[in-house]
Amino acid sequence: MLDGEIGSAIAASLAAMSLWEIAAVILALAYLVLAMQEKISCWYAAFVSTAIYLFLFWDVSLLMESALQVFYLAMAVYGWWQWRHHAERQRDLQIHCWSLRRHLLAIGGVGVLTLVFGYLLQANTSAALPYLDSFTTWGAVVTTYMVTRKVLENWIYWFVIDGASIYLYLDRELYLTALLFLVYVILVVVGFIQWYTIYRRESLADRSGAMAA
Repeated sequence: MLDGEIGSAIAASLAAMSLWEIAAVILALAYLVLAMQEKISCWYAAFVSTAIYLFLFWDVSLLMESALQVFYLAMAVYGWWQWRHHAERQRDLQIHCWSLRRHLLAIGGVGVLTLVFGYLLQANTSAALPYLDSFTTWGAVVTTYMVTRKVLENWIYWFVIDGASIYLYLDRELYLTALLFLVYVILVVVGFIQWYTIYRRESLADRSGAMAA
């Protein structure tokens, strides 16, 4: 009798968690689609989806991914403020590129942090896949900042991070989230093309304005 009650409770918990995962996935997709269109509402979807994933990742021992969600919550607020602040001043934050030096610094920093935190997690915690978990976490930290500043190459970074995340989530049996990131890999290509088109148009407009002045 008791075993049956425990089994029913576990099944109910799993069913509830799946519903939460579905909600998080839908909102995460909404964020990406809205971000591709440079819609400020993308940050609302990001905030709620992130809040759900914070608990989901903690539940499956992806400690760095769970901690990352706290950062995402802050960045959702920061990203919303950045995009709204520039719009209100009628000087929209434009899509732009980083220099090669900044990219090398960003990639090098992610590499070092991955090794350090991967080792610390492996030695001191029960975290699953500590090095991969650390890589996707710190890579996402840098790339999320790039999105808030509308850096064009963020889509290329996301392509790598999302691809690595698919294996991470499959290993933790978060199959719906793994499917989400497979869709992400496709959508980030579309996002890059859309942002690149806007970037070219704005660059040409700026050059034409400078010549006219």
